[in-house]
Amino acid sequence: MLGPIGPWLAMLGFGAFHGLNPGMGWLFALSLGLQQQRERVIWLSLLPIAAGHALAISLAVVLVLLGLRVASLPTLQWITAGVLLLFGLYKLFNYYRHPRWVGMKVGFRDLFLWSFLMATAHGAGLMVVPALLGVAAGMESGHAGHAGHGAPGGGGMLVAVILHTLAMLLVMGTTAWFVYRKFGLAILRQQWVNFDLIWAFALLAAAGIAALMAL
Repeated sequence: MLGPIGPWLAMLGFGAFHGLNPGMGWLFALSLGLQQQRERVIWLSLLPIAAGHALAISLAVVLVLLGLRVASLPTLQWITAGVLLLFGLYKLFNYYRHPRWVGMKVGFRDLFLWSFLMATAHGAGLMVVPALLGVAAGMESGHAGHAGHGAPGGGGMLVAVILHTLAMLLVMGTTAWFVYRKFGLAILRQQWVNFDLIWAFALLAAAGIAALMAL
C-alpha cells in the first residue's frame, strides 16, 4: 500500500479529475476565450473557477474538523462511505440532469459562484472527504504523544486542499488551452465523454475507499 502518502496522492488525483471534467469549469473558460478571441481570458477565467471550487472543498474540511470533535475517525469514515454510496447511486440514476440557471455568457463573479454551487451540487467536496480523513489520520499518528489543541490534522488538510486546487487548476488550464488552440468548441459536437456518468462511478469508488479506510 502507499501508506501515509496515499491520501495526498488521492487529493492530487481528485484535483486532476475535477480539472478534466468540463462540468467543473474549463468549458466556461474556453467559451469566454472564444467569445473574446483572447487566450488570456481563458487563464483569467480559471482563477475564480478554482477559487469557487476551493471554497466548496474547504467547507468539506470544516465539516471533517467538526466531525472529529464529536466522533472517532473510523465512525466518520463509515458515515462518509454511506453518504458517498447513497449520493453515488443518486448521481448514477440522474447523471443526465444539469443545473441550468446560467448561460454561457458569464462574468468572473458569476464564475466564482457557479463553480462553488457546481462543486457542491456534484459532491466534489464529499468525494475528497475520504482522502481528507486519511490526511487527518496521518497527521494524528505523526503527532502521537504530543499535546495538541484543536482538531487533529487541520493544517495538513488545508495544505491538501491547496494541492488539490493547484492540480485542478493545472489540468483545467492545460485542457482549455489545448482545446482552444487545436479545436475550439467544435470538438464538443464531435467527441464527448459523459463525465457525469464517470462522476457517479467515481463517487461510488470513493465510497469503497472510505469503507476500506474504516476497516
